[in-house]
Amino acid sequence: MHSDRLSLALDLGTTTLAGRLLDGEGRTLAEAKMSNPQRAQGSDVIRRLEAALGGAGAQLQSLLVEGINGLCVELLRQVGKPRSAITAVAAAANPAICHLLRQLPVERILFPPHRPTELDGVALDSANLGLDLPVPLYLFPLVSGYVGGDMVAFLYGLGEVEPGTFCLDVGTNGEMGLFTGQGWWVTSVAAGPAFEAGEISCGMALQTGAIEQVQLSGDRLQLQVHGEGPPRGVCGSGLASAVAAALEGGLIDRHGTIVDPLAVESNLSACIIETERGRALRLYRDAAVDLQLTQEDIRQFQLAKGAVKAGVEALLARSGLGAEQIGRVLVTGAFGFSLPGWVVKKVVMLPEAMVEKVEFISAGALQGVSRLLTEADGPAQVATLAATLRPLPLSGTPTFEAAFLKAIEF
Repeated sequence: MHSDRLSLALDLGTTTLAGRLLDGEGRTLAEAKMSNPQRAQGSDVIRRLEAALGGAGAQLQSLLVEGINGLCVELLRQVGKPRSAITAVAAAANPAICHLLRQLPVERILFPPHRPTELDGVALDSANLGLDLPVPLYLFPLVSGYVGGDMVAFLYGLGEVEPGTFCLDVGTNGEMGLFTGQGWWVTSVAAGPAFEAGEISCGMALQTGAIEQVQLSGDRLQLQVHGEGPPRGVCGSGLASAVAAALEGGLIDRHGTIVDPLAVESNLSACIIETERGRALRLYRDAAVDLQLTQEDIRQFQLAKGAVKAGVEALLARSGLGAEQIGRVLVTGAFGFSLPGWVVKKVVMLPEAMVEKVEFISAGALQGVSRLLTEADGPAQVATLAATLRPLPLSGTPTFEAAFLKAIEF
């Protein structure tokens, strides 16, 4: 019976591994995520690729496989089914993660012209990879050295879209696509781990105790915490909204600098403290934690949001469309289900004309991988889509560099 068959969909992110088990009718039975164990070798893909080049390739592959196997165990535990019930597996990942999983030579994507060893989608022997799966793993095709299968999956999961649709996958890399009516332009920017609260002083994943939203309430910062209990850290959406609230309250200036507390005329000035590392914004303190955002934390967020905004502007310029011609802005990735429009606007992450058009899609890449598993000719459909995507290289181009310098400020 179809109901006894399980399909496993995987989104292998730089920071997070996410999985979903589907029944024979394509319905979601279980979903889970975990930290990518490769983070032990570096928070971004460049560090991991350099580590692989230095001889750590087998270890990086083993860490990734360990994570996938662990995720599979958790999903099967949720549904109470044996591993043998899995009849199909598909995964999407960025070019670096794909190369590390397959232990392909990394030089071609680490160095110019950044071209992957292989672009096509491929069915891989799970046992050869070390995966404890009873069937082959289908890995989504890549577009270029900087646009991967995760973006292909995100776009595939949307189905038919109208011209003027803009898609953004926010993570360690900010991958984006723009549908003009004649086809998709796609690109990627190196945002770093800040959007997922990586390398942030009090950063943590979205789990119990994570500050997920911060709002200005009179002369204090009001915190929304995930789950029961007191704050224990800040996740990606919490970081973005904390910066926005600090800007709103005059605690940070347009250059991203934490101001002198004497310049703040309200009790909000108490949020600014002096530490050994310089000024910081104190979000919360109790006997167990002292949650602070340092000046360096804010700089890391600035660099991330500046890269995204510059990428958006460069993609618009190449397509010939203005921001006002964009009808929908579909955002998935690190910010989960949503980020208030006022936050996106305040931190200037997108051109103003696009802010009110933002719609958040939870697990966009996973949605596309799931769709492939429910379509009889899914791999053929995905291959057709991938072949039509036109990549736009941005790194080091004058257009992007000029836009980036402007986009860092708030």
